[in-house]
Amino acid sequence: MIIFNALGSVFSIVLMISTGFFLSHKGWFDEKTSKLFSRLVCNLAIPCLMISQFTESFDKEKLLSLSDGLFAPFTSMAIVYIIAVIVSKAIKVDKKRIGTFRSMFFVSNSIFIGLPVNMALFGEKSIPNVLLYYIANTTFFWTLGVYEISRDGDSTNANIFSFDTIKRIMSPPLLSFTFAVLLILLDIHLPKFVLDTCKYFGNLTTPLAMLFIGITIHSVNFKEFRFSWDMLAILLGRFVISPILILLLCNFANTPLLMKEVFVIQAAMPVMTNTAIVSKRYNADYEYATINTIITTIFSLIVIPIYMLLLA
Repeated sequence: MIIFNALGSVFSIVLMISTGFFLSHKGWFDEKTSKLFSRLVCNLAIPCLMISQFTESFDKEKLLSLSDGLFAPFTSMAIVYIIAVIVSKAIKVDKKRIGTFRSMFFVSNSIFIGLPVNMALFGEKSIPNVLLYYIANTTFFWTLGVYEISRDGDSTNANIFSFDTIKRIMSPPLLSFTFAVLLILLDIHLPKFVLDTCKYFGNLTTPLAMLFIGITIHSVNFKEFRFSWDMLAILLGRFVISPILILLLCNFANTPLLMKEVFVIQAAMPVMTNTAIVSKRYNADYEYATINTIITTIFSLIVIPIYMLLLA
């Protein structure tokens, strides 16, 4: 029964993505729609979801008990980054792509795709665990990840410790998470109409994110893709090394079952969407980043059911 429920959740995700693909084919959605959905999810739906779910589901004691869960994601990402450095040298990744390669190898799309996927698979009770992984993931991406990407481009004096880095880490989802935590710790209760509004907007997260993926897949010209050793390495890093390593760490730390399941799915998410945006900003190879983002997004549809079956 657990396996059928897991597969049913995955099929639901696939159906929503297929709807985005089909409506793009019919001309309903285009690149502008894709950008709009991306902004709505990251800047409105996810922040509202965090505020409504956290304030409704947690008290101070429950919240503090979650902090032990940060060990596995922080440790696993640090180790996978070291592996990424070793692999990039072993397979001799192009020097103009090496930083982007490392960034794509060790961090995942843990909030834009990771949050709605986990909600579809495990329900709203998975949100706190999703956010724990997100804290580690966003910290690593906007420090080590962006630093590596910047070295591929024109930035000769890239600094991992800078005000710009701090600004990027403090994204709308993380700011809303921090706000929700403060509300709980200070025992402040928002008016019901505010929470209801946040809940309505938060419910947009999963459908909009899945439609976005469908639009993205529709825009791909598969004839242009050429598999290479570094692309294969990124697939292994995202879908084999990262999830297996965090599974081992969770078993070592006796992590609760739901937290372990969420962390494994989070680790098996595709390349972070922001990778291509950051690559373009630093004049790195953003087309390379875009291709790998799309390829890993498509592969994640195959990988997620496999891990759900293994975890069931």
